[in-house]
This record gives sequence, C-alpha cells and structure tokens, in this order.
Amino acid sequence: MKKIAIVTGASRGIGRVVAKRLAQDGFGVVVNYLSNASEAEEVVAEIKAIGGEGIAVQADVANQTDVERLFEEPMKRFGSIDVVVHNSGIMPLSPIGKSDVELFDKVISTNLRGAFLVLAQAAQHIATGGRIIAFSSSVLAKNFPTYGPYIASKAGVEGLMHVLANELRGRNVSVNVVAPGPVATELFLKGKSEEQIAELSKMPPLERLGKPEDIANVVSFLAGPDGGWINGQVLRANGGFA
Repeated sequence: MKKIAIVTGASRGIGRVVAKRLAQDGFGVVVNYLSNASEAEEVVAEIKAIGGEGIAVQADVANQTDVERLFEEPMKRFGSIDVVVHNSGIMPLSPIGKSDVELFDKVISTNLRGAFLVLAQAAQHIATGGRIIAFSSSVLAKNFPTYGPYIASKAGVEGLMHVLANELRGRNVSVNVVAPGPVATELFLKGKSEEQIAELSKMPPLERLGKPEDIANVVSFLAGPDGGWINGQVLRANGGFA
C-alpha cells in the first residue's frame, strides 16, 4: 500500500519542492495550503504528471479546527499517514525595541502555535514506523538584528521536537527538525536588497544560497529508509552557514 505524506505550506517555495520530491519517492502527498488554491492544484497536477498521487487540502496551521481537518481528510481517504512535514511558516522582521507586539503575536501564532497543533495531530495519527519532520532555521545561531520574533518561534519548534521524540517512545516514530540556511525562495528574498542577498550568499563556505532542492534532499533522506536511525535531531542544511 502506498505510504502517505502530509506537507504543510506546500503550494510554494521549499514546501512545493518537498512535496514533489516525496511524490517522486513514491509517497502519496497531501498538499496543504493557506489561501492560494490554484497554486496548490498546480502542485497536485505536477505530482500526477510524474505518475504520483496527490490531493490539496486547505488549512490554516494556526487554527486548531483546520489542522484537525488536515489530518481527518487523508485518514478518511487513504486510511493512514506515514510522514508529516511541517514546513509552513512566516518571517516578518522587526527589532525587539520597536515593541511590535502585533507582529510578534502573528509570528508566534503561525510558526510556534502552528507547529504545536500540527505536531499534536501528527502524534495522534502517525502510523507505526512513521516520520515527523518540522522546520526550524539556521539563523538561530546567528542572532541577526530584527529576527527576534522569528528566532523565538523557531527555537520553540526545536524544543517541541525534542520533547515529542521522547513522548513517542515505543512507537518506532522518529521526530526531527531540518534547519535550512539562506535558501533562494520568495519568503527569503522578499524585502532584501541585491547587496544584502549577495552578502548572505557569501556567508556559507560553499558561497551560494541554498536551493529548495537542497532542503528537499534532506527531507527525502529523513522520510526514507536510510533515515530511520536519525531521531530527536536538528539537521542544519546550510552549506556551513552556521
């Protein structure tokens, strides 16, 4: 029977490439999206074009009812969930001293509350032998100005992962975090000057920005047969950025 993977935030960026890679690996893929149904359906069409199986499911990861439905629909249709990749997130920037509480609450709601809700449902529904993979960021090691809310949210995700890995003892389920460095996606490039992008590109010893495919390769490893002994870890896929 085909194994099933849920990928949150899969209509664009890293999530889109991860969804397509898992389809290539033989998974049926649940393409989660927040608001752009047409982009999500494009991903499903691309998955079907390579002989895979996919469905699009709308859900706001910060909304508990939505997240419950995100898991209920695949369970009804396929009967099992074998891999959960929680990629969905936002990255608005603001210095702490500005005291932009509205921005802070929005980042924490999407990135940390969203991770808690998705991980909670994954813990309830993941099949024996399954894999749970969340996303953090290698920027945690850099402490860049204006990244306070984002870093706080992703530090929380790493904390949740370590605890959940212990809570799932005895079920043969691994829980890990992938922490990308700078990756050339719309989310990362938005609002940055060419000079800033060039500077960030030179930070890793490999002297380039990551590509979404670089991150999808790591997720594929963790979700596949060769990644089964990796558990409770943060894999920093960053070219040596941090």
